[in-house]
Amino acid sequence: MTNNHLIEPRELEAKLGDSDLIIVDLCNQAHYQQKHVPGAVHLLGNHLVAGTPPTPGACPTLEQLQQVINYLGIDGKKQVILYDDEGGGWAGRLAWTLDLLGLTNWRYLNGGIVAWIKQSFIDESAINQPNSIESVVSFAHPQARIDQEQIIGLLDEPNFAIWDARSPAEYSGDMVRAARGGHIPGAINLEWTQLMDQQRHLRIREDAQQILDNAGLTRDKHIATHCQSHHRSSFTYMVGRILGYNNICGYDGSWAEWGNLQHTPIDLGF
Repeated sequence: MTNNHLIEPRELEAKLGDSDLIIVDLCNQAHYQQKHVPGAVHLLGNHLVAGTPPTPGACPTLEQLQQVINYLGIDGKKQVILYDDEGGGWAGRLAWTLDLLGLTNWRYLNGGIVAWIKQSFIDESAINQPNSIESVVSFAHPQARIDQEQIIGLLDEPNFAIWDARSPAEYSGDMVRAARGGHIPGAINLEWTQLMDQQRHLRIREDAQQILDNAGLTRDKHIATHCQSHHRSSFTYMVGRILGYNNICGYDGSWAEWGNLQHTPIDLGF
């Protein structure tokens, strides 16, 4: 799988030390302190979410995101390499955030630190500091985000699809994690882990496009993806972007919002 938003470990190894590269590690902090890709700087994922109930996964303020972007030194010119230790949830959250800000020069390290270590690429434990900058950012690409009112308005559109990245139990309503359980009417349930190749160290599955096509999540559709807090669905958003989906967006309110509202329509079962 070759794409401008994906990079394999061997390709990254050849670029280590490149002055036009920013490598961001979104792993558990203890893991970062033990082993990480040489030159990588660490970022805690909670800097990318609002963190306040009832929608803890909502997008934080522009001011908070500007602090993160400036801290990391991201200016749109340098290429940003993203990875984590869980198959792509936190890396996807940063990818979605960068897209929202119009900073699209990012690539996901396929398989993250799991593939990097399992395949014995060089690592380090030194704590790296970013080359921070001062800049002003904006929500330059608001189309990467969708809210519940917009979703309600699109439910009857034939070219609109909702990708529910939660577990089947959450989707059906058997597992309830809000005031109400179930799913958005018409939503397609494809759990995020179904696109991770366990045999290839959590890389994105090589048949990911076929899986999406078979599910009805084709590239020509306008797709909104969500989970409980837009963590799992940040990965599915990122996979879509890697596969060339230019009309995909993330619902950061996710089920934590939809399931706690009284006016939002809900279906149960499969």
